[in-house]
Amino acid sequence: MADMEIYFPKGKRVDVQYDGFVIKTDQSVKHGGEASAPAPFDLFLASIGACSGVYVLSFCQKRDIPTDKIKLRLSTQYNEQKKLLDEITITIELPPDFPEKYVQPIMRSAEMCTVSKHLYDPPAIKLETVIGA
Repeated sequence: MADMEIYFPKGKRVDVQYDGFVIKTDQSVKHGGEASAPAPFDLFLASIGACSGVYVLSFCQKRDIPTDKIKLRLSTQYNEQKKLLDEITITIELPPDFPEKYVQPIMRSAEMCTVSKHLYDPPAIKLETVIGA
């Protein structure tokens, strides 16, 4: 994976340059930003949902199952005392004509999400400072 460069365009915005893309973030108005882009934590949650979605999409494509009526919903439970999430729930909404024999396998497929797997066995996060770089 290539390195990412993080920079600060103005206000509370923090942008990430990666592999030819610029991922824009901002804080909500409540937190001093302009709400011009998702907050970093929102992108974190979105990456979990999108990752699960990639595996659901791949599962269906390999079996020629139409995906136009399938969607995933991500919801959270927040713990006020800890100021952290207690639970993230991903619900796969399937149409009535979805093949019953694939209900459990599609769940197992969504569980293969590598973003979620990193939460089960988190990597060490190291911070470094370089002056005059």
